[in-house]
Amino acid sequence: MRRSPAPGFSLLEVLSALALLSLLLLGVFYGIRTATRSVNTGSAVLERNDQARSLQQFLRRDLLQARALPWKLDAKGQGVVFEGEPRRMRFVAPLPGYLDRTGPQLQTLTLVDAGKGRWRLELGSTQLSPGGAGVDVGNEVLAGDMSDGRFRYYGREREGLEPRWSDRWNASARMPELVTIELDRGPRAHDAGARSANDDREDGMAWLWLQAPIRQSPNAINVGALAKALPEGSSP
Repeated sequence: MRRSPAPGFSLLEVLSALALLSLLLLGVFYGIRTATRSVNTGSAVLERNDQARSLQQFLRRDLLQARALPWKLDAKGQGVVFEGEPRRMRFVAPLPGYLDRTGPQLQTLTLVDAGKGRWRLELGSTQLSPGGAGVDVGNEVLAGDMSDGRFRYYGREREGLEPRWSDRWNASARMPELVTIELDRGPRAHDAGARSANDDREDGMAWLWLQAPIRQSPNAINVGALAKALPEGSSP
C-alpha cells in the first residue's frame, strides 16, 4: 500500500513566497522613505515660509516708522533724509519692538556679497546725536544664502514731477512714497541640475517680496530747519 505524500510546500512554492515577501518589504521600505522625504521637504518649506514672513513683518514695521530726519548735509548743503541704491538704503527710524531702546537711529539695509554667487541682508544702526549720526552699534544679519536681491523706490524726486519707480533714489532731501524689497533664494550652481521641475517653477518667484509705504509726508517735517543744526561737513 502506497503512502500519500505528506502535506506541505514544495521548494518552488517556498522560494516564490520568499520572493513575494521580499518585494513586499521593498515596497514598504520605499514607501516609508518617500513619506519621510515628503515630510522633511514640507517642513523645510514651512520653515522657509515662516522665516520670510517674520522678516517681511520686521522690515515692513521698520519702513513704516521711517522719519524725515536729516543726519548729514549733501554737497548743496541740504539735509539728507533718505539714501536709496539698488542694494543699499539708509533712513532714520526707531528699531522695531524690543530693539527700540535709544529712539530713532540711522539704519542701513545692505545686500552684502557673500561670495560664490550668494548674498546676505544686513541691518546696521547708528545712534543719532544732536550733531547728526554718532556711534555705530554694528550690523545684524537678517537673512543669508540668497541668490539675488534688489531695492526699488517710488515717488516724486521734486514737486511738479510725476511719481515713478527707480532703482536709485536721487532726491536725498525727500522721502520716497513706496519702497520695494525683493529677495531670491534660487539654487546654487552645483545644485541646479538636481532640482525637480516643481522646484524650477518655484525659483521663478521671489522668496520675499515686500512693498511698504512711507507714512510720513515729505512736508510733515521742516527738513531745512533741522539741517541747519547739523555741523558743516557732517557725512557719516
